[in-house]
Amino acid sequence: MSDTTRLPGAFEHHWSWQVEGACRTVDSSVFFHPTNERGAAAKHREQMAKSVCARCPVLAQCRQYAIDVREPYGVWGGLTEDERRVLLARRRRRHSRAFA
Repeated sequence: MSDTTRLPGAFEHHWSWQVEGACRTVDSSVFFHPTNERGAAAKHREQMAKSVCARCPVLAQCRQYAIDVREPYGVWGGLTEDERRVLLARRRRRHSRAFA
């Protein structure tokens, strides 16, 4: 489940970028894996999702949103949940070294 405590609130300007997303015209199943999807099928679906993201005018906003709220599922801003997890772990390590 997403951590909604990090959401910016009900201010329209925080959410308006979503109406410009290239994903709005694509079936959401491209971005979220079905139960037990593995291997080549998962890679293919992820590549399809990333190709939509690659042409999206709000890719940066989408990626930042997914990182800010620690979105646990799906491809957001061109990154899978695993890629976002790795990115966050790297940031935490950098941050902890900076204050060590």
